Amino acid sequence: MSSFEKRDPIKDELITPENSVFVVIDYQPTQVNSINSMNRAELINNIVATTKLMKAYDVPVVLSTVNVQTGRNKDTIPALKEVLKDEPSYDCTSINAWEDREFQEAVKKTGRKNIIIAALWTEACLTFPTLDALSEGYHVFPVVDAVGGTSVIAHETALRRVEQAGAQLTTFAQLACELQRDWNRTDTAPKFVQAMMDKGIFLNLG
Repeated sequence: MSSFEKRDPIKDELITPENSVFVVIDYQPTQVNSINSMNRAELINNIVATTKLMKAYDVPVVLSTVNVQTGRNKDTIPALKEVLKDEPSYDCTSINAWEDREFQEAVKKTGRKNIIIAALWTEACLTFPTLDALSEGYHVFPVVDAVGGTSVIAHETALRRVEQAGAQLTTFAQLACELQRDWNRTDTAPKFVQAMMDKGIFLNLG
C-alpha cells in the first residue's frame, strides 16, 4: 500500500497533465458526416468525453478548424464547441494544420513535448501534423477511439503509417488511467471516476 513518491511530472516518460497538450482538429459537420470508419454518434460521444477529460486535468487544448472564415465550412460541432467555448479556435486553409503558422505557434507556445491528438480525417488531418510533429522531436499520441476516416481501411492504414513513424496510439480509457495514475491523488480521483462513468465505464471500488 506504499506508492513511490510522485515522479517529476515534466520529465515523466508517461503522459501527465503537466507535460502534454491536447490538439483537436477539424471536428466540423462536413467532416463528421463523411466518417465511415465508425458510428458517427459514437465518434461525437468519444471526442466530447476525451475533451472533457483533458479539461478536467487542466491539459491545455489547441483547437483548429478549416475553411470557416472562407465560408466553405461550418464551425466546430456544437457538442464539442460547448466544452471548448473558452478556448480560441485557429481557422486554417491548409489540410495539414501544422502548416498553419498560428496553429503551430499555439502548440509550441505551450512548451509541451507530448501532443495528444484527435483529428478528422485520420488519413489526412491527423496523419500529416502527426508526421510533421514527430519529425520535430515531439511525442505524438493519437486517440484512436475519438478519430475516424472516410472508410475503415483509410482509418486503419493511416494509423499504421503514423505508428510506424513513431506515434504512440492510445484510447480514452488508457489516457484517463495515465493521467490519474494513483488513487492516492485524491484531488483528481473524483474527476477520474466521473470521466469514466460519463463514458459508460463503471468502476467497482467496493
